[in-house]
Amino acid sequence: MERKPIILVVQDDKPIRNLLCVSLNYEGYKCLDTESGKTAISLVSSHHPDLIIMDLNLPDMEGLDVIKQVRPVTKAAIIVVSVRGLEREKVNALDSGADDYLTKPFSLGELLARVRVAFRHLHQFSLPQNPTLFTVGELKIDFEKHRVFLSNEAIHLTPIEYKLIALMSKYPGRVLTYKFIMDEIWGLPSINDTKTLRVFMANIRRKIEKKPAETRYIWTEMGVGYRLADE
Repeated sequence: MERKPIILVVQDDKPIRNLLCVSLNYEGYKCLDTESGKTAISLVSSHHPDLIIMDLNLPDMEGLDVIKQVRPVTKAAIIVVSVRGLEREKVNALDSGADDYLTKPFSLGELLARVRVAFRHLHQFSLPQNPTLFTVGELKIDFEKHRVFLSNEAIHLTPIEYKLIALMSKYPGRVLTYKFIMDEIWGLPSINDTKTLRVFMANIRRKIEKKPAETRYIWTEMGVGYRLADE
């Protein structure tokens, strides 16, 4: 019998939590749920969910702290569903390890669509790439290990940062538009403008450019998008 994907719903609003679980079960997923951040951390360790739907307002701890604690030990996609709609809240959640962000009130149909997108991405990035390595200058990306090296030293990237540079490495030397990048990484127009994307790209640059004032690897095409060096 085929294993059902496991989704953990962490939500303090019981009616919303029940609605999500009923809908997810109907769609063919196995749903676990809790209102507690501490219980969520325990469930991640014991049940290894494939995807986590996370609220930020929890009764016992901040959802953001839950994300920070579980991200190093799980490859599960994390979708934040929160009433907090400020850009800095979204950036903090994404930068802490969340893969997507949906603001309440939300459409159930849109959330389910994002769940499907997240599973497509999990499948995509779990498969070995061909070739398994990308190298340009002193920058190396190991697709099998999901690791990035600069001058043979490992560079720590968040999951979203890795996905961004892995995506660009599939099209070296080509300009990728803002829309193309956001569609490929988030799957839906979950970001209304390019500000959050620019934050991620700036973080990547700080980590891989030896001289920030001298661009070597990631080039900005003003008003269009980004390009990864191919030589």
